[in-house]
Amino acid sequence: MHPTHPAAPGRIGYLDACLARGTWIDYYDPDGHRYGLPTYPWRFAPAGLATTRQLRTRGLRPGGQHIAAQILWRRHGKRCVAYLYRLDLAKPKRRATPAQMIAIGKALAARRTCPTCGRLKDYYIPLSTGECNDCTDGGNR
Repeated sequence: MHPTHPAAPGRIGYLDACLARGTWIDYYDPDGHRYGLPTYPWRFAPAGLATTRQLRTRGLRPGGQHIAAQILWRRHGKRCVAYLYRLDLAKPKRRATPAQMIAIGKALAARRTCPTCGRLKDYYIPLSTGECNDCTDGGNR
């Protein structure tokens, strides 16, 4: 267990039984001795832990807590990692203030305004051309 973590996330009974039968399981280290953090294989994270994406779907964020565990797996020969956070320590997502929402609206409108003709389009101006499709195709250069 990592010294800054108050509680170990836990063991998975099915995986412990597989180990007892002599089956090797990649990336199963619930005590954190091998990888430095409690580590679980893909789709075997214990209850009470979630990735940042899973927290976001619940309207939560890690809120400054330390990483509680990790999931490791291989994809196309490369090792991938997803960090897990405790649900009981997660905080609600922050909401943008009205002033921030106005600023975001202005920034998005600027991305849709053609610098050549000055018209507001219903799509973002392509970075490759730097102007709207009408100006690029219409020969306004």
